[in-house]
Amino acid sequence: MRYIPNTPDDRETMMREIGVSSVEDLLKPIPKSLRLSRRLNLPNGLSEQDVVAAMTAMARKNLDSVSCTSFLGAGSYDHYVPTAISDLAGRSEFLTAYTPYQPEVSQGTLQVIYEFQSMICELFRMDAANASLYDGGTALAEAVLLAQGYTRRSRIICLDNVHPHYRSVAVTLGSPLGIRMDGSPHSAGHISATALENALDANTAAVVFQYPNFFGIIEPLEPWIRRVHDAGALAIVIADPIAMGVLEPPGSWGADIVIGEGQALGNPQSYGGPYLGLFAASDKLIRRMPGRIVGVTRDADGRRGYVLTLQTREQHIRRDKATSNICTNEGLCATRAAMFLSLVGPQGLRQIGEGCMQGCGYLRAKLAKVPGVEVLFDGPHFKEFAFRIQADIPSFSKFMADRGLLPGIPLKRFGMGLDDALLVAVTERRTAAELDRYVELTASFLKGAKA
Repeated sequence: MRYIPNTPDDRETMMREIGVSSVEDLLKPIPKSLRLSRRLNLPNGLSEQDVVAAMTAMARKNLDSVSCTSFLGAGSYDHYVPTAISDLAGRSEFLTAYTPYQPEVSQGTLQVIYEFQSMICELFRMDAANASLYDGGTALAEAVLLAQGYTRRSRIICLDNVHPHYRSVAVTLGSPLGIRMDGSPHSAGHISATALENALDANTAAVVFQYPNFFGIIEPLEPWIRRVHDAGALAIVIADPIAMGVLEPPGSWGADIVIGEGQALGNPQSYGGPYLGLFAASDKLIRRMPGRIVGVTRDADGRRGYVLTLQTREQHIRRDKATSNICTNEGLCATRAAMFLSLVGPQGLRQIGEGCMQGCGYLRAKLAKVPGVEVLFDGPHFKEFAFRIQADIPSFSKFMADRGLLPGIPLKRFGMGLDDALLVAVTERRTAAELDRYVELTASFLKGAKA
């Protein structure tokens, strides 16, 4: 009875109380034609020890970034997480805090969020940041809603070198509210000047850029942000927070909204979540920002205190004034991000970024020399790049996985016309030996495929 709390005596007592003699009496209203006429064919129950053994055996079938060398990316990355973060974030005052509904008893939680917001502002060089959102995709959706409300326009241009999943989330949440999401074709992975120029019109609320873009390419956005502003639209930039250690932040170029996925900031990949969405904006948009913003003040005795300064959800303000229905923030993930940035500091973040760029450039150059490999898209890359291989992608992925490498994400799943290509991510964790092994195994596979 370990996993079923009701004992036979408990069930007898409950049935006697409601006036039935058996469980069968409770099922009489259900027609016999709809009821199963046989007993379920279930195996016998297992002891706790046997259950643990069975679940452990099942778990061992999964390939992950602990048991394998991972080159997976596209928004979820195998960055190093300092050991101190899990120890600190595992303290009960952080681990059990849901959300600061009672500011007077949540000062520690509020201070962590305030520090997190301050760091995100500095990272992206923006005026204000919120307490976090669910993930990068929902952060884009909220940015699109903000742009519609602020400009009173309904059309969003989302470049085709932006993460397709982020765009899908924005379409799902924006379409019922009358927002139209239009694409703008890329030119060999880069922004197409002609396509974007032709796409801009008087009904454009915002243009969505990614920096570095989905293919890992670093593009100068400053001239395009000026052009977007000339059209009366907002510039939304999806930025990799790790890249801000080595690249100019979008805020210095006049971006109106900067969003991103914060998983790389001290949070494990965890098979896809939970993650946290980063959201920062310029001063003029503060009162339209989604979610919560924590501020600092002083009480009647002059003591420093933290408060929920702005909340734009209808639960907190008059419904007709609400600008978002976002319900909460990713408090624990944001706490880990604040701890990560505090531990690594500006210099450490720069070193991580340089490690990513150097490793990416090294692997990209080496693979380009392998017969049967075509590295796609010119230009500087941060930590990701795409390459085409003259072989079956699933077979190549299995070949690599059998040898302990997760080689990248097949681009076929994104419907971008690159069905025979992989997107490869190289973080600071990848060693020169691991990169050389990737090249050697790729060459070996292609030789075998041709034989």
